[in-house]
Amino acid sequence: MSEKFFLIAGSLLALFAVVLGAFAAHGLQQVVSEKLIAIFRTGVDYQFYHSFALLITGILIHLFSTSRLLKAAGIAFLIGIIIFSGSLYLYVFTGNKVFGMITPIGGLSFIIGWLLLTLSFF
Repeated sequence: MSEKFFLIAGSLLALFAVVLGAFAAHGLQQVVSEKLIAIFRTGVDYQFYHSFALLITGILIHLFSTSRLLKAAGIAFLIGIIIFSGSLYLYVFTGNKVFGMITPIGGLSFIIGWLLLTLSFF
């Protein structure tokens, strides 16, 4: 995967985080409880943080293109967003607790991404 992939993914996921955050603030209040809105916002927050991580990863890959660890970190961040934030969004919309049970897998993916990013600097 190239730096452009991570830059585009990070940009688009940040854009969607803005849209989803606005939806949580303005449209979700009539549909779900405050507790579920807080869960949804957690998904948005982590999507935002890791969208920026993807952008940083893309820039670092551009500067140090031979690092497989950087690419692996970017993939881990992307998987983390999909599983962590995605499972929280699905939980809020469906009420199915199974989605909440897989959220930690996404969190683990974020941790792996940060570890790989750190290791890439050595």
